[in-house]
Amino acid sequence: MIDSLGLDLAPVVAQQPDPVLFATVSGAHLYGFPSRDSDVDLRGVHLLPAADLVGLREPEETRSRMWDRDGVELDLVTHDLRKFVRLMLRRNGYVLEQLLSPLVVQSGDAHRELVSLAPGVLTRHHAHHYRGFATTQWRLFERSGELKPLLYTFRVLLTGVHLMRSGEVQAHLPSLLGEAGAPGYLPELVAAKAGQEHGRADVDHDRVRADVERLHTTLDEAQAASALPDAPAAYDALHAFVVRIRLEGRGAADPVQEVRDAPPVRGPRQG
Repeated sequence: MIDSLGLDLAPVVAQQPDPVLFATVSGAHLYGFPSRDSDVDLRGVHLLPAADLVGLREPEETRSRMWDRDGVELDLVTHDLRKFVRLMLRRNGYVLEQLLSPLVVQSGDAHRELVSLAPGVLTRHHAHHYRGFATTQWRLFERSGELKPLLYTFRVLLTGVHLMRSGEVQAHLPSLLGEAGAPGYLPELVAAKAGQEHGRADVDHDRVRADVERLHTTLDEAQAASALPDAPAAYDALHAFVVRIRLEGRGAADPVQEVRDAPPVRGPRQG
C-alpha cells in the first residue's frame, strides 16, 4: 500500500497556490498493482478565485508538476473545480476514479458533497471511455511488450464491465478478479508487476489477445444491457454546486494524516 512509502503527502498539497478541495492518490497504487519503483500520482481539484474567471487573462485551470522527493517520483495534477466538473459530465471515467479514490490525502465538505453528486453523472456511455482506454493501452503493449500496459488493458475493461453491470466505479484490479470473464492468470501478472515498473510481460500473446477481445465483447454486451441512463442526471445540481462553492470561496479542506482506504462509491443500483 501507499503507506509503505513513508511519505507525508499532506504538506505537498498544502503548498499549492490556491485552496485544494481534495487530493487523492490515483495510478498504479489505486489500481492495485504498484511496483517498488512506481511513482505516486496525486490528483485533485483546486479553487481559483472568482476574479480569475471573469477577467481578461486566461486562468490556470490545470496545474501539473513532477518532482523527486525522498527517492520517490511525485506527479501532481489538479484542475480548477469548474473544469473538473465539466470533465465529470463528459463520461470521463478517469476523473471519476480520482474523485472516488479511497486513497485520500486531503478532503473536506466540498469533496464529500461532490462525491455524493457523482452517481448522477454515471451513464451507459462511460463504456466508451473504458473501451477507448483499453484499445490505447493494448496498442502500447503490442509495441513495447511491457507488463504495465497489459495490466492497464485488463483493468479498464474489467472496470467498465463492472460499472455497466453494477453502477459501481471500481478501479482496483484485485477487487475485480472475481468479475465474470476475468482471466485466471491475472494474479500472477499483478505479482510480477510488483518487481519492476517497466518489466516485460512473460505471457502467451495469442492467449491474452483472445482474452482481451473476449472482454471487449463482454463490455459491449454489458453496455447494451445496462440499467444506467443515457444522460447525466446531475447537471443542474453540479452547476449550483460549482457556483456556490466559487462564490463562497470555500476551499478549506482537512488534511488526512495517513492515506486511508475506504469502500468504493456506488452509483444507482442496477436491476
